Amino acid sequence: MNQGFSKTERLLKTDEFSSVFALRRSRHGRYVQVLLGEASPHPRLGLVVAKKVAKRAHERNYMKRVLREWFRLNKQNLPAQDIVVRTKLKFEHAEFDAVCAEMQRLLRHKSTD
Repeated sequence: MNQGFSKTERLLKTDEFSSVFALRRSRHGRYVQVLLGEASPHPRLGLVVAKKVAKRAHERNYMKRVLREWFRLNKQNLPAQDIVVRTKLKFEHAEFDAVCAEMQRLLRHKSTD
């Protein structure tokens, strides 16, 4: 099984993000909001980490790294659709387990809300 995070598993273009935002199917947690998009051949991930949430670039980069790693390790259990994760609250190393548990909880159900 491929454990990488290839370009085909990423949302890269503005149109791809816009289509997910337009559907307005989302789930909220303390740290992140998960938006679910159209069905695709396999799960694809897009990340939004705003400067309003974390001022410094190294903080935003850490948050993106954690979310990408969680996706990479769990993609085989995710629904085949576009997923955008928007951070709501800054998290650091101490909250790593809480963020991973929240992602698991928010994406556990393979429903079409």
